[in-house]
Amino acid sequence: MTTLATTPRREPLSRERVLREAIAIADEGGIDALTMRRLAQQLGVEPMSIYYHVRGKDAVITGALDLVFEDVGERAARATTPPPLSWQDHLRTRILAAREVLLGHPWVPRALEARGTMTPAFATWVDTNVAVMRSGGLSWDLIHHAMHTLGSRQFGFSQELILDDPQGADGDVDPGQAAALGALMPNVQAMLADVVHEDEVGTLGWCDDRVEFEFALDILLEGLERRARAAG
Repeated sequence: MTTLATTPRREPLSRERVLREAIAIADEGGIDALTMRRLAQQLGVEPMSIYYHVRGKDAVITGALDLVFEDVGERAARATTPPPLSWQDHLRTRILAAREVLLGHPWVPRALEARGTMTPAFATWVDTNVAVMRSGGLSWDLIHHAMHTLGSRQFGFSQELILDDPQGADGDVDPGQAAALGALMPNVQAMLADVVHEDEVGTLGWCDDRVEFEFALDILLEGLERRARAAG
């Protein structure tokens, strides 16, 4: 009996497959290595096929960033099950989990800084960090200062980021996207509403860098003094 050779079935193209391949390319060669042509070659398809799933390179990068922070969230969830005993341990574990994931994606800080916008998974990550601090009884004002003091360490890498408004390709705020992200960040919204209400001298335009710098410096000095006393 003659056995007919069968051709291996190709994995169908999907949005997640496109984005996972984009992540692999950026991990290997940096964000500049990620082009639509290179992505199509790696996937074994024509470039136009990708556009059925992701609308251009900007959308590819945004989607790739979102997937990375989905992975960060999943890693953190595993690391904090069962929940740590204190909010400090909880937040510390989340930040270290993010660092573990993002060490494998060195292009992420640059891409986030260049884009200056939130993705849904990134927004959820930030909002959950705020919620963890709130669960420890911290005031909204203290949490706001803490977000500055922790800086980008809360995201798992050491590069300062400023939370910006969701923008479209023309630089204008997309009301639909802004509303969607707002729904994902109830704790951040509550924090900002409280801080703005208490800001009688108008230093939140956006924030007073000197005030935040001195706050962070004081926290470091107080921590060093406490460690010194503990060491005897």
